This record gives sequence, C-alpha cells and structure tokens, in this order.
Amino acid sequence: MPRIDVHAHYMNNEYLALIEECGNIEPGVASGRAIVYPSHEADLEARFRVMDRAGVDRQILSASGLMPYFEDSASGVRGARHLNDLYAQLVKEHPLRFEAFGSLPLPHIQESLAELVRCLDDLHFVGISVATSVLGKSLGDPIFDPVYAELDRRAAILFIHPAGLACGSAAIRAEGLLWPLGGTAEDTLCAVQLMTSGFTEKYPHIRCILPHLGGTLPFLMHRLERIIRAKLPDKSALAPFTKKFWYDSVNGFGPALRCACEVFGADRIVLGSDYPFFRDDDYQWQVDYLAASGLSEADVTAIRDENVRRLFEGIYSGKLFA
Repeated sequence: MPRIDVHAHYMNNEYLALIEECGNIEPGVASGRAIVYPSHEADLEARFRVMDRAGVDRQILSASGLMPYFEDSASGVRGARHLNDLYAQLVKEHPLRFEAFGSLPLPHIQESLAELVRCLDDLHFVGISVATSVLGKSLGDPIFDPVYAELDRRAAILFIHPAGLACGSAAIRAEGLLWPLGGTAEDTLCAVQLMTSGFTEKYPHIRCILPHLGGTLPFLMHRLERIIRAKLPDKSALAPFTKKFWYDSVNGFGPALRCACEVFGADRIVLGSDYPFFRDDDYQWQVDYLAASGLSEADVTAIRDENVRRLFEGIYSGKLFA
C-alpha cells in the first residue's frame, strides 16, 4: 500500500514574487523564502531522496500559511490560479510522487467557488486547503458557508493550516516562536471556533484535517470542554465533535502522540511531515517517531499507512492507492 504524507509544502520564487507584487499577504513571505531551494531540480532531488529513505511514496502538497488572501479579489484570483497551476504541473510531471490540495482566493466567495470547481473537477486535486483565519475572519464565520456547503456536497477533504499570524500575539513573535507556539495556538483556536460554530453538524460530510495533532487540543481538552459545550446549540457531549475531525501526526514527540491517541483515537490520525520545514533527518524522524512513541504496532501501522485510505475513501482512490 502506498505510504502517503498528507502535510507537505512546495514553494517557488515566482509565486512569492507574484504575491508581493499583488501587495503581499498578511503574514508576509519570509517563511516561504526559508523553504525555497536554489532550483526546482534541487528541491525535487532532496525531496525524493528523503521520501525514499523514509519509505514515503507520495506527498500531498499545500501552501502552508502562504495563501493568496487579499482584500482585492482580482489579486486573490491571480495568486490562487498561479499556485494551483504550479501544483497541477508538479502532479502531472510526477503523478506517483505528488497530489495536491487546492488554494482559494478567500474571502471572496463567488471567486472561491469557481476556483474550487476548477481545482476538483479540472485539475483533479484531492481536496482544498485553507488557513486557520482569513484576513481576520474565523473559519467559523458564516461568510464561508457557501464554500463549506459545496465541499460538504462533494464529501471533500478540507486541510487546515496555520495562517502564520500567531493569533495576533506580538509577544509570541518577539520570542521567535511564530510557528512552534503561534502555529499550534492557531490550530487550537481554529478547532474551537469550528466546534462552537456548529461546523460539524452543518457539514457532516466534509473530511476535515487539523494539523499538528490538533495543536494543543489533546492536552487542553478537559479545560476547553465546558466552554465549548456551553456554546454548542444542543449541548451535546464534546467527544463526537472531536472525533469528526481528522488530525495529522506532525509533532515528533511520543508522549504528545499517545495523548492525542487517547483523546481522539488512533484511527483519526494520519501521517504528516510538514516538509520542507522538517527536512533531512528531521523528516525521517516525523515518520520514525511513530514507532518509537510506545504505541502498539497496530496503532503505528494504522497511523502511518492505513487510516489515510479510510480518510480518502471514494476520493480519487485509484490515483492515491493504485
């Protein structure tokens, strides 16, 4: 069975230059500059080498926090189409190594719906990726309901990634913790906002992946439960909500993985790496730490190799698992 990494990124200087020309995105492009290789060929050589070493057959590419989100809809459309065309070309050239999650020109709904259709029907991407917030708007904002309704109609994958804004915390930025602390804070806040907005009830067919083991959700679930449940329309128990999401394994710390498995269930976690933010030996560890975590062999095998098949059941399964 192919081993699939659901959380990997690719960026090039042409896209970064384009979004700077459009007026720059809210978090800036510094994180993108940090992961761009000297050349496309150098990127693929390094990437395929570590994938082969780790036994990873295919990466599903997404744009990290570098989403084409602009107040101006034309800039958003230009950025989204450029990025999606870039990923479509990579998938076309290396169909056994890559798939992609499409990006949308949010918060512009009609333009985003048009690009969603293009991504899924014309480019045959395996899902859509969004950031944890869009120009200050929570993903739980009703403005996004038409996009979610279309994803729900298709029973599509929605992959969520931190926006790179550290929830607006200047202190986190000042300490140089934008991604290790700020990113996981964004993951957690976004998950809570989706839960309290009724997202899982309104859109039960969307297969939503939260990254980084759900941020701090596993550790803070007990403290958050009362607050979240109080805001739920039907005061339902929280567990069904957390178990309606999927979570990727990007973390690297065995006790954190065990905690996530206890809270969510090992059957809700799929392999991710955050490449190329984790590269070389760090990439290898994102795969190896699963077996070193103290989980049962059955749980490790499920997370590393099996759960992703259930997650993508019926969605281009011939492409992904041939």
